[in-house]
Amino acid sequence: MSLKKFWPLILLSAVLVLGLGSPVVAQEKDPVTGEVYPEVFRVGSFSNAPQTGVPIEEGFFDTLPAKIKIVFFDSGRDINTAFASGSIDAATFGSSPISLGVSNQLGYEVIFINSIIGSAESLAVRKSSGITTITELKGKKVATPFASTAHYSLLAALVQNGVQPSEVTILDLPTQDILAAWLRGDIDGAYVWTPVLEELINNDGLVLTDSLKLAQKGTVTADVTVVNQQFGQKYPTLVKAYVEAFVKANVLINEKPEQAAAALAKHIGIDASEAAKQLEGHFFVPLPEQTSPERLGTKGQPGDFAKTLKETADFHVTQGNLDRAGDLSIYQAAVNGAWAEELRQK
Repeated sequence: MSLKKFWPLILLSAVLVLGLGSPVVAQEKDPVTGEVYPEVFRVGSFSNAPQTGVPIEEGFFDTLPAKIKIVFFDSGRDINTAFASGSIDAATFGSSPISLGVSNQLGYEVIFINSIIGSAESLAVRKSSGITTITELKGKKVATPFASTAHYSLLAALVQNGVQPSEVTILDLPTQDILAAWLRGDIDGAYVWTPVLEELINNDGLVLTDSLKLAQKGTVTADVTVVNQQFGQKYPTLVKAYVEAFVKANVLINEKPEQAAAALAKHIGIDASEAAKQLEGHFFVPLPEQTSPERLGTKGQPGDFAKTLKETADFHVTQGNLDRAGDLSIYQAAVNGAWAEELRQK
C-alpha cells in the first residue's frame, strides 16, 4: 500500500517532535484602533510614591490589557530624560518637571491628576541651627532634588519671603542623600517629601513651611500622570484602563484610608502609621473633580491645570531653569481630560 497519502501526517509529526511547529498565539489588539498591544507597557514612577504604590499593592494594574513594567526613578528630571530617549511610555511624577517637559516638547500629555501636594512636601531646618524663619536661610545650605516639585516650592518659598535663591547655597541631592547629609550635619535645611521628611523631623527637624501653605498663596504643585501622546492615540483602551487603575486607587485612599495605608506601608517597607501620615499630606483628586474647569477640564476644553503648568514654567524662566516658556496654548494642548471624562460616563 502506497505511503503517499500519509506523507502530510508524517511531516506534521516530525515538525511537532522537533518543536518547530509551536502554535502561533494571536496578539491582543486595541478594540478601538485595531493596533496590536506592545509586549510591555513601560511606566515610570518613584519607588516611594503613594500614587503608584497603592495601586501596585492592591493589584489595580494587573487587569490591564497589556503587561505593565514599572521603572523606578530618583527624580522627575530622570523621568524626563527617559521620555526624551523613548524608553518609557507613561509616568507619574511632579507638575514642576512636567512643566519643563511640556516646555521642551517631550511629546507627553497630562491625563490624570493623582494628588495635590500638601504637607507631604515641606521645608525643614535643624532646630539646633537656631533658624526659625525663611529669611534666616540666607548664607545657609539647603538641599532638594533639582527639577522636582520640592525644588520649585523651595524657590517659591524663598522669593515669597524676600530671599533671592542666589543668597542661599542650594544643593541638588536625591532624597536618600539628603537624609545622609542631614545626619552628618552637612546641610542646614531641606525641602523634601515623605518618608524622608519624617526622618528629618524625627532627627532635630523643624518645619518652616509646606506645599499646602504655598498652594494657599497660589503656588500649586501636584503629582500627575502623563502618557506619550502618540502612544495614547495608538492604544486608547490600554491608557483608559491605566487611568482607571488610578481612579480606583484614589477611591480606596479617600474611602478606606486604613487599607490604603497598609498597602503603601507594604510597598515602601514602613509602619502603617507612617504611611497614613504620608497619605494625609496629599489631596487625592476624585474622578468627578478631574474634569472640572479647575482641574483637567474636558475634551476640547482644557481646565486651569494648564495655567498651573504655564505659571510654573514662567517661574522657572525667572530662575534661569528654562530659557523660555511657551504660550498658554502649548500647555492647554498637553492637558487631556478625555479619559477621565469617558470613565465618568461609564
